[in-house]
Amino acid sequence: MLVFFMWHYLEHITSIGPRTTGSPENEVLTVRYLLEQIQLVEQQSSDAHKISVDVQRPTGSFSIDFLGGFTSYYDNITNVVVKLEPQAGAQHAVLANCHFDSVPNSPGASDDAVSCSVMLEVLRVLSTSSETLHHAIIFLFNGAEENVLQASHGFITQHPWAGLVRAFINLEAAGVGGKELVFQTGPENPWLVQAYVSAAKHPFASVVAQEVFQSGIIPSDTDFRIFRDFGNIPGIDLAFIENGYIYHTKYDTADRILTESIQRAGDNILAILKYLATSDMLASSSEYQHGNMVFFDVFGLFVIAYPSRVGSIINYMVFLAAVLYLGKKLLQPRHKTACYMKDFFCGLGITLVSWFTSLVTVLILAVFVSLIGQSLSWYNHFYVSVCLYGTAAVAKIVFVHTLAKRFYYVDTSQQYLGELFFDIALSVHCFSLVTLTSRGLCLAFVSAVWVAFPLLTKLLVHKDLQQNGAGGKFLGTYLLGLLIPYLYALYLIWAVFEMFTPILGRSGSQIPPDVVLASILAACVMVLSSYFITFIYLVRSTQRTMVALTLVCTLTFLLVCSGTFFPYSSNPANPKPKRVFLQHVTRTFHDLEGSVTQRDSGIWINGFDYTGMSHVTPHVPEINDTIRAPCEEAAPLCGFPWYLPVHFLIKKNWYLPAPEVSPRLRPHFRLIAKEKTPWDSTRLTFETTGPSHISLYIRTHQGSALTQWSLGSGTPVTSKGGDYFVFYSHGLQASAWQFWIEVQVTEEQPGGMVTVALAAHYLSGEDKRSPPLDALKDKFPDWTFPSAWVCTYDLFVF
Repeated sequence: MLVFFMWHYLEHITSIGPRTTGSPENEVLTVRYLLEQIQLVEQQSSDAHKISVDVQRPTGSFSIDFLGGFTSYYDNITNVVVKLEPQAGAQHAVLANCHFDSVPNSPGASDDAVSCSVMLEVLRVLSTSSETLHHAIIFLFNGAEENVLQASHGFITQHPWAGLVRAFINLEAAGVGGKELVFQTGPENPWLVQAYVSAAKHPFASVVAQEVFQSGIIPSDTDFRIFRDFGNIPGIDLAFIENGYIYHTKYDTADRILTESIQRAGDNILAILKYLATSDMLASSSEYQHGNMVFFDVFGLFVIAYPSRVGSIINYMVFLAAVLYLGKKLLQPRHKTACYMKDFFCGLGITLVSWFTSLVTVLILAVFVSLIGQSLSWYNHFYVSVCLYGTAAVAKIVFVHTLAKRFYYVDTSQQYLGELFFDIALSVHCFSLVTLTSRGLCLAFVSAVWVAFPLLTKLLVHKDLQQNGAGGKFLGTYLLGLLIPYLYALYLIWAVFEMFTPILGRSGSQIPPDVVLASILAACVMVLSSYFITFIYLVRSTQRTMVALTLVCTLTFLLVCSGTFFPYSSNPANPKPKRVFLQHVTRTFHDLEGSVTQRDSGIWINGFDYTGMSHVTPHVPEINDTIRAPCEEAAPLCGFPWYLPVHFLIKKNWYLPAPEVSPRLRPHFRLIAKEKTPWDSTRLTFETTGPSHISLYIRTHQGSALTQWSLGSGTPVTSKGGDYFVFYSHGLQASAWQFWIEVQVTEEQPGGMVTVALAAHYLSGEDKRSPPLDALKDKFPDWTFPSAWVCTYDLFVF
């Protein structure tokens, strides 16, 4: 793999600028460049291979439960598809997928131009090789992933080559550079994980990431879902996760992606694709669909993987060993057993109280910090969160156990207390192990590590402890035994904060990020402190530790309250911007007779984090609480032009009055047919034309219900707010969009049966700009990233 070529591809793609679906930059310039490079690859190709190229322009519709549920419709979007196969052809294929489109106003280097650059180089290397492939490799360069996964749906449901695909690799990004993490596999195809284990030269994979991502905690999705759900194909999902602060911003440029990141990704993808394309299992992949895999890398050196059913056996064996160890304590003489049981349950109670009070303490701090307007103070300085919430959590745990040692365990030997609290920590991890395993969670292996290694160490030093007491040799061996679970825990914790901290800066205005981060830190402290509680009872005094922790926490708290730590940064080397959406909109509301009842224009402002506009107001004083956007209760989604149905996450927004917008391509929406069906419902057929991106909102009135429509599977899907949301996009050329809905009326109302609203988004070209929008955008400080565009909103009642 030559980094030179990958850099060459990456720089050319990003130099085109933002590549929004439907824009000439995406549909013409990028497609033309990809085809030129593919043609050069064809010219250099070995006689052992045959290359076929197709430009697909699919049209289709589907429903998805992402962001609370909505329906997507696309028309004439673009896929560039390349098939590399043996000269004699192939009956089966492995798919590699990237997307060359970007979000508006971002060059999209990491998301996802770098993956397309890697795929181009992999195609070049494989095509020039004289080594014959057993199966085909299909390279899908899709042009509408940021439009909520539309292009991958168009390929897997409509392209003639889709029927060949038996497995796929999806290349994505949740950050800029770093290692590419395997965070989804399957479903239930262990051989794919084994393929990654065998082939990847620089492994970075975790079933923990998979189960966290698939739980829905992270507000994101990838083409993996489309290939899995609509193609019934197993695959591997990889993504860059470092530096998510500049993901989907203007800072996502080629120069920020390190050479070693591109090289590592290229080496991995080349090796995995070559392995799969020569695998005997690919042809009959469905036969190997039996259960999930437990998989995790060991500090990036190698991957350990085994079937989840084997993992369950291992977990229960570890649990049984711990039960036998703890049960031995109950075989002591009765008076000793009774004393031990009493001390054990008292110690367990003290431990749980220390953890609970630790959590309550950090939550009180987090809520107070949020209420005084200093939320996200750690966003630009992560150490602040550790010094504030981490030290508070540790200090409270140490304090509770110090009180217990001084006033409850007054005359108890240190050695006995050390053993007792080791047993308590072991029991807690055993409970976690059996609970997670019984629920079928593969991440239970983490609890197994926390039980197995400390228990093994304890058994090895048990005799020495009895003979010589808790001396230096014991402590050294004990700490060495704890090294593996603690190092691995810290490795996982690093990955968690690497991914979650930037997400908390774009998770909406309803979720207090300090509360979330404080809770995560408290949970990490509970896990990490579990076996170290023992040392509180082994050391003579914890006074110095308590004083140091209290001083650090207090000093940090005072600095946070004074506003010393500004959340955002415009540092060119490491920017951490605040994200803001600015939409210059003209809204028009019509009544049942078609008359205009309300018309206004303004710039609708959304800050995508909890601080709202509090930091921006000193720089742009016209944005303050006097222009907080009121919710139009009678209109779907409060009567504002949501790009996606995220209104339940972002309820703090502002509406600054501004002149009307006048895009050249104005949207047109009309009812072209209204008819009664034999099953006594009313079918309304609509036609609309407009820009490449349109959001459609539908709300049925009291006494009416939406029963069918011509979109998706035919069954209407509501969003989380109860309204219906349809996301529409098209390529450069598209015919008028026609669709119908059927409304069942059980009780007629004077105000009509359904409200339909249409928001047209101008995300590229001259129509996306307006003088008032540019003027407001220029006022924003350099530590913000205001993403701005023009839109219209029209509401109709039928």
